[in-house]
Amino acid sequence: MQDNPLADFFKPSVELADLPALFPLLRAREALNAFITLFRGGDDEVLIRLMILREIGGRAEAPRWSPQELKATFAYLDPTKLNTVLNRLRENELLVWDNDESVYQLSSSARMALAAIATLLGFSEDDDAELGFITAQVAAGQSVGKVSVEALQHLLGRLNELQAEFEQAVLSASEFVIRAAQKKLDSVWHWVEKGTEIIRAITADDELDGPTHRVAQAIGQAQSRMLRMTAVFQRTLNNIQSQRVHLGESGMTSTDIADWLRRQGVHATPLLNGCLQAHPQPVFVTESEMLDIAEYELLEREREQVRDAIIPSALDAPTTDHIEIERLLFAEDFRDSLTTLDQPQPIADVALGANYAQTAYRMSLLALLNDPESQALNGPVADIARLPLRLDIQAELAMVNKNGVAQMSGGVVKPKGPR
Repeated sequence: MQDNPLADFFKPSVELADLPALFPLLRAREALNAFITLFRGGDDEVLIRLMILREIGGRAEAPRWSPQELKATFAYLDPTKLNTVLNRLRENELLVWDNDESVYQLSSSARMALAAIATLLGFSEDDDAELGFITAQVAAGQSVGKVSVEALQHLLGRLNELQAEFEQAVLSASEFVIRAAQKKLDSVWHWVEKGTEIIRAITADDELDGPTHRVAQAIGQAQSRMLRMTAVFQRTLNNIQSQRVHLGESGMTSTDIADWLRRQGVHATPLLNGCLQAHPQPVFVTESEMLDIAEYELLEREREQVRDAIIPSALDAPTTDHIEIERLLFAEDFRDSLTTLDQPQPIADVALGANYAQTAYRMSLLALLNDPESQALNGPVADIARLPLRLDIQAELAMVNKNGVAQMSGGVVKPKGPR
């Protein structure tokens, strides 16, 4: 055991063949030697070996190569460097030399390594290459009847990672974080659906062993939880939307402002007028001043907070009746104008107000025409809902360019016809 360099990594009393984690690797040592040969050394050396071996393996119609063909194909490489790489591949049995015909060909381990690398490269540019690659490995094993428990565990691990990431996004209560997570879920949705079909086929196999079947069931449960995240995202976004702060009667919300600032990036810096500091401002003081500041921060500040910890006196809420009264007057005026409508009129002519805010408010009232819930209420809004009018909205936009409104939904408001 002392002559085995691998044994130097373990305690003297350990028998390598008895280690469950190491035994599968020792058993597949011949196949793994292909990867050891390819990826040993610096990055540049690895890339050249991969390039040469992939080029040799890519000629499927004539898989055997003469030395002259190799020199002609790789004429852009330095001859000495090319011979070094070919000798290394040959010494490590990735290239097999046929003495009778004087040609090279790939070994079986080299062919398997290239196939694995080709699959990996095929997913390298996907949004979630990891999930797609692992799902492809599981699908390949299932199609030939050799399902790997290790591949299933990798798939389960990736699904659990995504689930935890999505749950953290929901807990953050940030609209932008949730929308980013929702976009990521959309990007992996295809692989989740593919994985669901594969796991359904695997669990239907009666000859599947117990450990594999349990991992497959856990994957199915993880996929079900992820498929429910679409509804969770939408419900959370609806709750956030209901709590948006509307900026007066401009029709804009705090989310619109935050989204605009995000899109401005560094260009928004001049708008802040020095409100933010790009870096800490160092202050150089003497030791005595530092001690005084530390004493205040650690002791005096806490004492002041204790002394000032009193319940503030009650304050009256600000009066907002004038806003509601103003909106009520707008609704009554709009109701009176709609009662005189006896023929179809364009929506732009009916809903256009003195400014953008009034126009938006009128459009929201038009949407309540024939609404049963609104008809059951009292007041001018209910009167509008009960008017014998019908709103027909078209997909096209109508140009307005008046009173702060550029475009409006096309369509007409017209009296109800006889039934």
